[in-house]
Amino acid sequence: QVQLVESGGGLVQPGGSLRLSCAASLSRFSIYIMGWYRQAPGKQRELVAAIYSGGSTNYADSVKGRFTISRDNAKNTVYLQMNSLKAEDTAVYYCNGYRYIGGNKSPDYWGQGTQVTVSS
Repeated sequence: QVQLVESGGGLVQPGGSLRLSCAASLSRFSIYIMGWYRQAPGKQRELVAAIYSGGSTNYADSVKGRFTISRDNAKNTVYLQMNSLKAEDTAVYYCNGYRYIGGNKSPDYWGQGTQVTVSS
């Protein structure tokens, strides 16, 4: 059974920091494209950051310069370091992963989500 398990969410004040972790039970983890998504109440789920197998990254404009995605392939874990948090960052954050097998895209695997609340 494929499982992605997020942790590290919680309540933080504006300007604060939080580090999210996603532990993935994925065979050949290093091959997977991993990402963090978030969904605020009443809004669509959006891509926050992604990290590719080669190490390149991509960020939503709203988080550039504040968030950093990284991965530790030896630990099958992807991280999201969130600094200078704003109230607008409040959302449920989800871990996502997929890979290509012989040119064919695998299913998307999702974690259960972890709540991040930025409030004073």
